Amino acid sequence: MRLAIIGIVTLATLCGAGQVVAADGKAAYTKSCAGCHANMAPKFGDKAAWAPRIKQGADALAASVIKGKGAMPPKGGAANDADVKAAVEYMINAAK
Repeated sequence: MRLAIIGIVTLATLCGAGQVVAADGKAAYTKSCAGCHANMAPKFGDKAAWAPRIKQGADALAASVIKGKGAMPPKGGAANDADVKAAVEYMINAAK
């Protein structure tokens, strides 16, 4: 019984730590997106360029990134879907 409780607590701790890392949109953007979006359209923070994309919604943008589009590889080079979603939210907020 004790081992089961220890295992559950350990698993919960590991899962929680992963969510904190994945939720860091700025870090995900810096690692996976900034190399292109600092110089290529839509540029980070460019309100006019981002406005029509923002109208599509965060879920649609994240789905596009996960699939890949044009020169952008699938997931934009991000490690996982949670990082993609966090980076997309970070970029949207910077362009509002």
